[in-house]
Amino acid sequence: MRDRRARHLMGAAAGVAAIVPVYYLTEAAARALRTATAAFGPAPAGLGYLAAVALLVTLLTAWPAAALGCGVPLAAAGVLFALDLDAAVGVAATLPWARTGGLPWSPPDGVPWAELGEPPGTLAGTSGLYALIGAVLVLSAVLPARLRSILDR
Repeated sequence: MRDRRARHLMGAAAGVAAIVPVYYLTEAAARALRTATAAFGPAPAGLGYLAAVALLVTLLTAWPAAALGCGVPLAAAGVLFALDLDAAVGVAATLPWARTGGLPWSPPDGVPWAELGEPPGTLAGTSGLYALIGAVLVLSAVLPARLRSILDR
């Protein structure tokens, strides 16, 4: 019993830790896709960011506690963006790296990816990506065990 509880706690902690990369990678993908659309060109960076998000989400779905730990906050962020955009942008403006305009992995002399009036998460939040990813994670955790990923066995 104690081992099971510890496994759930570790899963929830892993899910909460995954919020930051999923949040910022999703936003980076949305911005790269928007930039490519505006330039009427390809978006290999957007595809790469989306692939990284898909990989993380796939790994999280293998562990229901981790999927809930990441999915519930992302779904809540998506709902906040859908219901009250001003409040969501205000919350996003308080997140780490919001004022510097760079991603955690960006070089210090790199081009800023965020506009001053558009904090990180705004584009992915308004487009519904956080709500979608959060819903997928939550649903993957509440599905019966036989319908979940084969990685959980």
